[in-house]
Amino acid sequence: MTQPTQSDEEVKATVQQYWGGRADSFDDDSQHGIHSEEQREAWLSVLRPWTGDTPQQVLDVGCGTGVISLLLAELGHDVTGVDFAPEMLEQARAKVEQSELSAEFQHGDAENLAQREDTYDLVTARHLIWTLPAPENAIDEWQRVVHPGGRIVLIEGHWDFDETFEGYEEIHDDLPLYDGRPPEELAAFLREQGLENVEYDPLAESALWGQEPNYEKYIMVGDVPE
Repeated sequence: MTQPTQSDEEVKATVQQYWGGRADSFDDDSQHGIHSEEQREAWLSVLRPWTGDTPQQVLDVGCGTGVISLLLAELGHDVTGVDFAPEMLEQARAKVEQSELSAEFQHGDAENLAQREDTYDLVTARHLIWTLPAPENAIDEWQRVVHPGGRIVLIEGHWDFDETFEGYEEIHDDLPLYDGRPPEELAAFLREQGLENVEYDPLAESALWGQEPNYEKYIMVGDVPE
């Protein structure tokens, strides 16, 4: 494994600055925001079976502009979103104010959450784990805040592009899961971190992304041990 060239704090500062700078335009991309009723319904159909029919206490980590948070709220869950970029949280809060939904948004570090242990039924994260300098710490934290028998739901992918992702030129070697991972590799990682009953489904439908996916995308679920 490549030796880190920057501290975790320096890496996180770069990530925060990059995504904060993209907050105003983040939802403009159909792969990020919701741009049609068909897309909204497609996402609700994906999330519903994994999150349950009864209301859950959900922590949406790396919530960004609140896209998944608000979909979960629409499904009837009690949602708290956490993100490291204040500018993203401003966008998420504005969405809530313009909707009839309810969700709370807080500043926080996915690898060092302020939430108390055994607080949530469910932790969700979309396209987050590849941006973390210590993803194993994040999984430990997510298990800490979920009660035993609860669930972690990740929406992830494996892009493996030829070019380094814009904004990550100086830090990609410090991110163990940079470029994402094939689902079988991420599943093995989650099992190593102690999650049980890990399973995944592809997310290949163009309705979800507003276009044909140009890399492998999937939803992965694991249970926190009883």
